[in-house]
Amino acid sequence: MHPLANLAKDAVEEYILNGNMIKPPAEPIAEMTETAGVFVSIKKKGQLRGCIGTFQPAKENVSSEIIYNAVSAATEDPRFPPVDASELDSLEYSVDVLTRPEKVAGKKDLNPAKYGVIVKSGDRRGLLLPDLEGVDTADEQVSIASMKAGIYVGEAVELFRFEVKRYK
Repeated sequence: MHPLANLAKDAVEEYILNGNMIKPPAEPIAEMTETAGVFVSIKKKGQLRGCIGTFQPAKENVSSEIIYNAVSAATEDPRFPPVDASELDSLEYSVDVLTRPEKVAGKKDLNPAKYGVIVKSGDRRGLLLPDLEGVDTADEQVSIASMKAGIYVGEAVELFRFEVKRYK
């Protein structure tokens, strides 16, 4: 397991078992010292179990983003009940570190295999990570991200794309 994914695992296990937030590593690898948006995804038997993240940096570095978002994915994703200690051995973790979002002119500039998307209308925003199973077209990607934000079909939207480095 990559050190970034392992940090997510350690953060979730310590929080679920002992109620404590871990500290960032004393000697972090280079990727942990950068600042970036980070999403932590947790799966159980190949099915999503939790996913929370930030599309802009909210903490001082990637390691802090991972710790906070991993615990949030395990305990605060509204789609799932909080992770229970009995599940810990069956969970898989991945960490996506995002590039800075760039505004694009339209769907023609999207590629769901390569880019994630942020759909914005007013102060509502929906985000969808790239390279997700079952999301094969820019239309599907924008539709799902819009739905997540409560943006209706036909509303004027701004589109942004970003790339990720995925660590497992």
